Amino acid sequence: MPLTDELRELAARVSNWGRWGPDDQRGTLNLVDEVAVRRGAAAVRRGAAFSLSIPMDADGPQTGRVMGRENPKLTVTVASFAFTGDPGDFQTSDDKIETGLQSATHWDALAHAGYDDLLYNDNPSSVINMEVGATRLGIEHFGPLVTRALLCDVARHHGVEWFDEPYSITGEDLEACVTSAGLRVEPGDVILVRTGQMHWLREGDRHRYADISPGVGVESLAWLHDHDVAAIATDTHTFEPYPGSGDNPFLFPVHMIDLRDMGMPQGQQWALDELAEDCLSDGVYECLLVATPLPISGGLGGLVAPTAAK
Repeated sequence: MPLTDELRELAARVSNWGRWGPDDQRGTLNLVDEVAVRRGAAAVRRGAAFSLSIPMDADGPQTGRVMGRENPKLTVTVASFAFTGDPGDFQTSDDKIETGLQSATHWDALAHAGYDDLLYNDNPSSVINMEVGATRLGIEHFGPLVTRALLCDVARHHGVEWFDEPYSITGEDLEACVTSAGLRVEPGDVILVRTGQMHWLREGDRHRYADISPGVGVESLAWLHDHDVAAIATDTHTFEPYPGSGDNPFLFPVHMIDLRDMGMPQGQQWALDELAEDCLSDGVYECLLVATPLPISGGLGGLVAPTAAK
C-alpha cells in the first residue's frame, strides 16, 4: 500500500531534498555544527555517564520476523594460544561476531528505506545492490555525532510505565516533554524518546517487545522538521507504532518519510531507562550525546554504543 495523498503532502512539506546540495548524503546531520557540539559539551555539569546500548548477545530483540535479522552470535576463534607452543610465552585470544547491522542498538542509514524507487535527495533505489550494499547514502557517510540530546520521557508524561497499545507519539507529546523540562530545541539537537517498551525485553519477552509497540508517529514529523532536529532515537524495536493503523500493518510511513524525504537518521533499541531515572531525580533532561555508528562501507544500518553524559 503506497502513501496516501495526505501523507504525500506531508512528505513534500518536510522534504530536505537539495537543502544541502545535490550531492548531500548526510541529511539532517548537517545541522550538527560547531555550535551544536559546544551546546552538547556545555550540558555536562556533573560528569555522570550513561550507556544507552543493549547487550549484543543471543538474548537480543530479534524474533525472526524480519528476514535476515538475527541476534548477535559470538564465535571464539582462538583461546589462549601460544604461537611458540610455550605457555610461558605470549598467548592470545581472538573472536568474531556475526550479526545484522540493525540487530541491536543502531542507527538506520538514509539508504535503509524509500518509496517510488527513490531514496533521500533524489537518489534512485538502484544505488543499493546485493553485492556491495549502498553505493550512496551508506552508514559510512554518517560521520562523527557529538551533540546535545534532549530526553523526552513520553511514558512518564502520560503517567504510565509502558503503553498497552501501539500509541502514536505526536509533536505535541514531544513539545510537552521539552517545555516541561524548561528546555527549547535548538538546530542540531538529537531527540531521545523513551516509551518504557524496554521493560518487555528485560523481562525476556522479545515478542511483546517487538510486536505490540508504541512509536514515533507521522504526527511528529512536522514538529521534528520545523525544529531542525538532527536525529531521533527510541527504545522500541520498530521505531514507529506497530501494528500500524489501517489495513496494512506493514506500511511504515514514518520510515518512508523520515529517511527518504527528511533525510533524518533514526535510532532503535536504545536503552534509555537509566538515563530517564537520572533525569527524573535531578530534573535535568539534556545531556551530551556521543553516538557515532560503526562506519561499515555500504552499510544500511550502523551498530552503535551511544553514551550520554550529564
